[in-house]
Amino acid sequence: MVAPIDALAPAVQSALVAAFGEDVRGADPVVRPSQFADVQVNAAMALAKRLGRKPREVADAIVEHLQGGDLVASAEVSGPGFINVTFDDAWIARQVQAAQADPRLGVATQPTEIIPIDYSAPNVAKEMHVGHLRTTIIGDALARTLEHLGHTVIRQNHVGDWGTPFGMLVEHLLEVGEDSEEARVVETDPNAFYQAARSKFDGSEDFATRARARVVKLQAGDPETLRLWGRLYDLSKVYFNKVYSTLGVTLTDDDLAGESSYNADLPGICEDLEAKGIATVDEGALVVFLPGFTGREDKPVPLFVRKSDGGYGYGTTDVATVRHRVRDLHADRILYVIGVTQSLHLQMVFETARRAGYLPDDVEVMHVKIGSVLGEDRKILKTRSGAPLRLMYLLDEAVQHARTYIDEARPELPEAERAEIARMVGIGGVKYADLSVAHDSDYVFDLDRMLALTGNTGPYLQYATARLRSILRSAGVDPEAQDAPVLLTEPAERDLALRLLDLDGVVAQVGAIYEPHRLCTYLFELAQAFSSFYEACPVLKADDEATRASRLTLCTLTLRTLVQGLDLLGVEAPERM
Repeated sequence: MVAPIDALAPAVQSALVAAFGEDVRGADPVVRPSQFADVQVNAAMALAKRLGRKPREVADAIVEHLQGGDLVASAEVSGPGFINVTFDDAWIARQVQAAQADPRLGVATQPTEIIPIDYSAPNVAKEMHVGHLRTTIIGDALARTLEHLGHTVIRQNHVGDWGTPFGMLVEHLLEVGEDSEEARVVETDPNAFYQAARSKFDGSEDFATRARARVVKLQAGDPETLRLWGRLYDLSKVYFNKVYSTLGVTLTDDDLAGESSYNADLPGICEDLEAKGIATVDEGALVVFLPGFTGREDKPVPLFVRKSDGGYGYGTTDVATVRHRVRDLHADRILYVIGVTQSLHLQMVFETARRAGYLPDDVEVMHVKIGSVLGEDRKILKTRSGAPLRLMYLLDEAVQHARTYIDEARPELPEAERAEIARMVGIGGVKYADLSVAHDSDYVFDLDRMLALTGNTGPYLQYATARLRSILRSAGVDPEAQDAPVLLTEPAERDLALRLLDLDGVVAQVGAIYEPHRLCTYLFELAQAFSSFYEACPVLKADDEATRASRLTLCTLTLRTLVQGLDLLGVEAPERM
């Protein structure tokens, strides 16, 4: 299968060479969507000045030499030099049938690259809150998409598992007993455990003294302290996995790559940065000052790599992650799916790593900036007390919200099925709402909007897939086996077919620029195109068998495309709604 624009571009380039010679070989054909035809070729506008000719003359010459084979039905010059191209219906139909015959629906695989992706990153013994929602969902969608394109994705869940608070937490674990009910609360309500430890730390000088001493033991590698710390880690894994299972993301214990895993590297990195003249001692701390990174009053902003008390900053660990991902994981690209507020810090980390030789120029490192989830007041979503809102609370609310709707709309379904549909719709609605917004933008968390059956929402797309499955069930069609020839006799059929052929380009674009919202937009527009098709073109009651079979092929490919696209986003598609 070949997407129309991909097929047209080389034909236009050949026409350019035939009309104007080798000097223009490789020129951008500038193919764009058009409201007047299938696409518009704007190469004449771009080349006119270079060729010293009027744009319309250039456009006429391109059309004269355009040999589109069976691809182009017509090419007409419009206005000052735009070329409106209409594709041949028979060619479109053949490409749709090729996509239907392809298990990958025409999505090409790419040369394999190794791509570590840093996302989610909760803290051990602390509850995940709404701030973890976007990095987890967007990171997972990018991981799924890049894997589908043929890349080797290495998930890196950079959990917070080290530092001063762990002295307090380990000491509290020792007091309550590592197998006690108080300890097991970390599996379900880690904030309760953390707050209990904090209360002891603030209320007892004796406990606080022991907690500080425990930090020293932890950092010194005391075996018993490390064992207790590991017990906290294991309890937290149970909690993490419950959240990830509820969200339907692909992170596992094998993907954990916490701060602690870099401890042994930090002294050597400090020595190396200092020896290379990249880091200098300033007021007792080892810091990196980089040209162009300034704060208030144009004062240089330091990246702390070793504090004045001998401890290490986040910057040191983050530089270590870059080195590890290049040196040990052999990364071709590295993605950091992290909050937009960390932009300056990460740019300084990347620049430091480049100067140190840890990050070669041929390795792309990208901060996929993540915006915030807001409340109705357009401020960061929090509880009434001002605390970050618990992630599981939000997800439970979404499922319950969906369950209320499902119970009212489909009371005849078995209780277990209604519960499962509510789970898919509730979680899918939250995830899709998040993914459908540009990743660096903020958005307001609104369950009514997220779970609406109209508009660009997850439930709208899930309903479209359920509707398609119902049509195919009524027709007795197996979606994997339907291969009847496609006949494009109505405008709505043609519009739907052209939309179906865009999947490859959209998925490739998401993998190149890391913007899952573009896939959401595509799926929404595809579902709208199907709705228009279904209203204009009877399927089960088509005029003749050939037309009926053709339209069932279009329905089948639409279903498979929507399900595949939703799967790349991590959204499930119920059999019925």
